[in-house]
Amino acid sequence: AGVADGQQIRLRGQGEPGVAGGPAGDLYLQVALKPHRRFEGEGRNVILHLPIAPWEAALGGKVDVPTLSGRIRLTIPPGSSSGKRFRLKGRGLPGKTPGDQYVILKVVVPEATTDRQKALYAELAEASAFEPRRDLDAER
Repeated sequence: AGVADGQQIRLRGQGEPGVAGGPAGDLYLQVALKPHRRFEGEGRNVILHLPIAPWEAALGGKVDVPTLSGRIRLTIPPGSSSGKRFRLKGRGLPGKTPGDQYVILKVVVPEATTDRQKALYAELAEASAFEPRRDLDAER
């Protein structure tokens, strides 16, 4: 437990036999962690990109989040955007000092496939004064 990607492990006396009947040498193993389909590694820390719906980002709520040791409930504050990071202390890779897990929000916008869904998006656009590109036009 606690071995890290790129770490070298020495197994004393487990290598090739020595010359002229001498003692066996040491065997060195280079550790390479296999990529995971859900988690990314960053030293002892793990990163999870968590997809959330636009209404979860806007209104906030509680969502289940996978960790290496099981699922937890994470509170998403209202007004959260893609890229917001949450730190789950000690939920990373084990070791003398365990790593942390970072959850990075990724707002996923559902496609408007019905007339009703398109109408709701249009109604939201009309009711909102939100301008996502306002900083692009700001004079500097």
